[in-house]
Amino acid sequence: MTTTAPALFDRRLLAFRRRRFASEIESADFLLRRAAEDIMARLRSVLREFPIALNLGSHHGVLSEMLQEDERVADVISGDLCMALVSKSLGARLVCDEELLPFAASSLDLAVSGLSLHHVNDLPGALVQIRRALKPDGLFLGAVLGGQTLNELRSVFAEAEEEIDGGVSPRVAPFADIRDFGALLQRAGFALPVTDTDHVDVTYATMFDLIRDIRNMGASNILTERLRRPLKRTVMMRAAELYSQHHSNPDGRIRATFDIIHLTGWAPDATQPQPLKPGSAKSRLADALNTSEISTGEKTDPSS
Repeated sequence: MTTTAPALFDRRLLAFRRRRFASEIESADFLLRRAAEDIMARLRSVLREFPIALNLGSHHGVLSEMLQEDERVADVISGDLCMALVSKSLGARLVCDEELLPFAASSLDLAVSGLSLHHVNDLPGALVQIRRALKPDGLFLGAVLGGQTLNELRSVFAEAEEEIDGGVSPRVAPFADIRDFGALLQRAGFALPVTDTDHVDVTYATMFDLIRDIRNMGASNILTERLRRPLKRTVMMRAAELYSQHHSNPDGRIRATFDIIHLTGWAPDATQPQPLKPGSAKSRLADALNTSEISTGEKTDPSS
């Protein structure tokens, strides 16, 4: 599959960062575990079995392990860009790129992805490939970072660089909002798409502790338009000062926002519920509510 999507992220650098900090990820996987638990809660509400499941962007296998504990899931495939991470998973393991899936059409019963797809350059294309790989009426459950994630860090770096260097460089990736993700699911051809947000506020002693966690997640700056020179110490220290001034709690700890957006979609199938055609209702809403219907569009007599 070819793509004309702009290369916002340096995917090779992402794989390198994940490999470099693969031994540290357990110290900073609290967001991944939270997203994985929420995905499993959604999966438990679905009353069916899943013979073949894919965990795409599996990191070190947190979600894969949870899937294997579910008796309804027979075989779990863990796929990630980084061999050092995917090797930590149990069961079938595969080094693969979310932008170029190696799965045949209609080969999967379930596809899940925890906090990985927001680093994909061609997300519409990746979602289309996931939908195609699912069997009819197959289920996709995903979690991505979006909304106001790390807005505090973005703002203090911008203010510090503007103050010291007279300009701003890209340091924190932009994140799409929940409406954008819902539209992408529809565009990719998923049936019954649903999106919702889990807003998470995390506190740290300092900005440097936050940056350490981001690094250990393998999720530090991979923007293709990033500056190639090291960040000035003066900019870093000023950003930390601004962070403490503008985004701290009464106890002195700083706040960091993470918005986890959950995505749910089904591969289309004729057995799924279909929306009714406009005007096909056989009863009035006013009757169901036992109230009177009041028109809001009264026609005006042109002779008056």
